[in-house]
Amino acid sequence: MLNKDDTLLNELLSDDNLKIAKQRVKKNKGASGIDGMEVKELDEYLSKHLDEIKEQIRNKKYSPKPVKRVEIPKPDGGVRNLGVPTVVDRFVQQAIAQVLTPIYEPKFSESSYGFRPNRCCEMAILKALEFMNDGYQWVVDIDLEKFFDNVNHDKMISLIMKDVKCGEIVSLINKFLKSGIMIDDEYKESVIGTPQGGNLSPLLSNIMLDQLDKELEARGLRFTRYADDCIILVGSSKAADRVMKNVSIFIESKLGLKVNMTKSKGKRQIK
Repeated sequence: MLNKDDTLLNELLSDDNLKIAKQRVKKNKGASGIDGMEVKELDEYLSKHLDEIKEQIRNKKYSPKPVKRVEIPKPDGGVRNLGVPTVVDRFVQQAIAQVLTPIYEPKFSESSYGFRPNRCCEMAILKALEFMNDGYQWVVDIDLEKFFDNVNHDKMISLIMKDVKCGEIVSLINKFLKSGIMIDDEYKESVIGTPQGGNLSPLLSNIMLDQLDKELEARGLRFTRYADDCIILVGSSKAADRVMKNVSIFIESKLGLKVNMTKSKGKRQIK
């Protein structure tokens, strides 16, 4: 049972937090969701309905709409499934992300670079190069199979409840996870996964994969992770084989995720 703590809820629904959330959604633009509302319509909508939205969140009555499924072609063939929430749902997700980020940022690993303030892909590459220059020239490249599509909801919520003691916010995140998907005009239940394309998904992915980061740190491994792309650098071919096997077992047994063995490069030496 969560402790009753209105502090975080009040922070979520504060005028300042909601104003910044609205500005960021407008700045990011993006396609409309299943209701057809465009970003340029958000100001007018919130001027009429913001109090109602806040009241719904306080009373656990807010009901997110299903995300719109959009398929984006991948450079190497196949497609990436994006889920486009409605503009209003993006606004609410952004507001949640803004109050949770300060809770999680101090807890996240120094070796995690994706979807974090003041961090970028180039920093991850530079850190990997440092490890290589120190003699760790065998690379274990782990590819998580359709990570965003395979996140276990119960595991995700249990992780959030360790740090977020506000029942209204936990309930709201759970509703976003289970809001469903519209493919053309057909509704599909979302039993697992977090939509790649939602404003909350980047933070949720880091909360889940922080478990992997902490495990790699506990094993004394040198690694960099950017979103669901993780490379581990070791000193020998034998170590690379051992790490690939053991880390894959951890990911599948403890996190309930799948390692794509065809894409994961068991090892390669950088010279």
